[in-house]
Amino acid sequence: MADTLYDTDLIIIGGGPGGCAAARMAASVGMRSILIEPDRLCRNLYRIPALNNVLGGYTSGPELADAVVAELKGTELCRLELGRHVTELRADDDRVTITLDTDTRLTAPYAIVATGVGPLQPRDVAWITAPDGLTLPPLWQAEADDAEGRTLLVLGGDRPIGTFLRAHPTTDTRLLVAYPAADAYKIEEIREDPRVTLLPVEHLTLRTGKGIAVSVEAVGRNGERQAITADAVHLSIGNAPTAPSGDLTRGLDGYCPPTDQHPRLIVAGDLRSARFQRIMTAMGSGSEAALHAYYAARELLAKG
Repeated sequence: MADTLYDTDLIIIGGGPGGCAAARMAASVGMRSILIEPDRLCRNLYRIPALNNVLGGYTSGPELADAVVAELKGTELCRLELGRHVTELRADDDRVTITLDTDTRLTAPYAIVATGVGPLQPRDVAWITAPDGLTLPPLWQAEADDAEGRTLLVLGGDRPIGTFLRAHPTTDTRLLVAYPAADAYKIEEIREDPRVTLLPVEHLTLRTGKGIAVSVEAVGRNGERQAITADAVHLSIGNAPTAPSGDLTRGLDGYCPPTDQHPRLIVAGDLRSARFQRIMTAMGSGSEAALHAYYAARELLAKG
């Protein structure tokens, strides 16, 4: 389907479940694609130790990721550009142009943007005060062997806490989960786990963030102050969109609603909204995005 005016039929930015599904669907209808990913394919899937909400019998992220990567690398109509960053994304009346970190420019009639999200840091939320420049690891980076027998302070009540506990059902790691009122609905799945101590807070001040004896001062919902120590601290405060610069339209929350975009830009996966950050929804939206580009291109050809 590729026209000589373009480098390919479809440019796909992001190599997670959404982007990979888009590439497979595009190939199934005869569309050539170029998939651009700055890291490895399905990099975040490899960091998910346990799965319980995907079809196919996959019980861990690496197991699913290996299957997806193998299929994509065998997709002849998909050209992979791994280790490359998109520095700019532009959409015009007749094409999409992306610029890579090598200053290479690629064009296509349509582009699918499935760059997903990245972890928030303490500086990104109002309820935590932390030393300037401090960057902390998310909970999914915690190694079970290293955490064995230790007490981890977890900032925020986001879903990876439940994933960590399900993946390591016999670990004696103790989790002190400090969370704001906005996260109250998220902690229901971990409330009864004996390894978890829930600490609802109004504000938290982090004194130290490296090594042993992490120390924080927590202000509870009733205004009471409490000193808390732990062996290490990890984050579970949520994610932020990681969209490339250029012509994408962002909402006030930083996400990119599909209905607000240029007709030649199709948003898929977690970048769409904070509400549907699931592997299955990412794959479905990626597949749908590829079909959207396919039918739109056919309509343009028919008019021409």
